[in-house]
Amino acid sequence: MKRVFISFDYDHDEILKNFLVGQAKLPDSPFELADWSIKEHIDGNWKAKAATRIRSVDVVAVICGRHTNTATGVSAEVQIAQAEGKPYFLLNGYKDVACVKPTAAKPADKIYSWTWPNLKVLIVAWN
Repeated sequence: MKRVFISFDYDHDEILKNFLVGQAKLPDSPFELADWSIKEHIDGNWKAKAATRIRSVDVVAVICGRHTNTATGVSAEVQIAQAEGKPYFLLNGYKDVACVKPTAAKPADKIYSWTWPNLKVLIVAWN
C-alpha cells in the first residue's frame, strides 16, 4: 500500500481533495492518504511541517485546477518534494476546464488525466 501526500489549492480546489479521499477508500485502492496540504501561513515553520509530512510518503499527488499557478502553498510543496527526492505527479482536476501547473513544476512535468485507472498506475509506478 503506497502512502500519498495530496497537494492542492485550498482556496479553489478543496472539493477535488475530497474526491481523492473518496477514491482512497475504494476496495481496490492501492494507496492510502498519509496527509495533505496544510492551510497555514507559509513561513519556515510551515515548510518544516510540510517537509516532515512529505518525507514520510511514497509519492506526492498534485491536483491541478484553474488557479494552481497562483497557489503558493502548492508550489512550495512541489519544491519540497523535489528537494527531498520524492516522486510527484500532476493530476488534471477538471475534465472540461484548462488546468495549470504549479509554478514550481518542471517544464517536462505532464498533467495526467484523472481517471481511476490512470491514478492507480501513477501511484503504483513509484518504487
